[in-house]
Amino acid sequence: MKILLIGKNGQVGWELSRALAPLGELAAFDRAGLDLALPDRIASAVRSVRPDVLVNAAAYTAVDQAESEPLVAHAINATAVAVLAEEAKRAGALLVHYSTDYVFDGTKGAPYVEEDAPNPLNAYGRSKLAGEQAVRAIDGPHLILRTSWVYATRGRNFFLTMRRLLGEKAEVRVVSDQIGAPTSARALAKATSDLLADHDAAVLGDARGIYHATASGCTSWHGFASEIARLERVDSRVRVVPIASTEYATRAQRPKNSRLSNEKLLKYFGVSLPPWEQGLKACYASPNQDGRVDAGADYRR
Repeated sequence: MKILLIGKNGQVGWELSRALAPLGELAAFDRAGLDLALPDRIASAVRSVRPDVLVNAAAYTAVDQAESEPLVAHAINATAVAVLAEEAKRAGALLVHYSTDYVFDGTKGAPYVEEDAPNPLNAYGRSKLAGEQAVRAIDGPHLILRTSWVYATRGRNFFLTMRRLLGEKAEVRVVSDQIGAPTSARALAKATSDLLADHDAAVLGDARGIYHATASGCTSWHGFASEIARLERVDSRVRVVPIASTEYATRAQRPKNSRLSNEKLLKYFGVSLPPWEQGLKACYASPNQDGRVDAGADYRR
């Protein structure tokens, strides 16, 4: 199997480059090799590899910045994605594309299922929804994996920010009225590789559509921060204080409920991600070759 990975140096992409390598011949591009803001280069890149599977882990993810750069976010998260989808279809390749809980407005009182109507609250969510719609309209073989609250031991994310703040401040104030599933990039990459290892690309293509892929369970941002503090063994005098969303102003509005039901992914493919607490604990398991941490759990059922 020949796999083309876009965005190899991002949080998810870095993990994917390791998780996908054993599955076959892997060609991987970083932003320098293929910038999705320059869509005229996408076709030649895909045609040069002629992949069986195209995995797109590249995205514009600056949620607040997207409020002032909606056209840039749309260009990367929608326009470029449409080109990737067209080229994947032309090559007869399966496209695996990642989307987000932010396509929903968070007003539902239960976990969202794939059939629920999207209603994004911010420019980032609108750009990701447009990308989903483009992939589905082009209708080549595809899997759209919606995930949430992604973090990793590298890059810029809530997990690393909390680790820093807990070492610098006596009090850290964290929003407690937004609920979701913190999902480690490594667990998401492992689930993706399990899908491709356990099922033929043609079978996955026949099951084309949207699937939710988040960690099991849920918590608030405050609960996530509190568990990080526990695992960090921070000084007992450091306080993690719960606050309302209204006390933490951001340019982009966030959904209060980001819970996604993962039942469809498990039902169709037998794949699930571990509980969010297990995914977080794995970040402290053991150092890998670049000094960061490794997690070796098998996340299939």
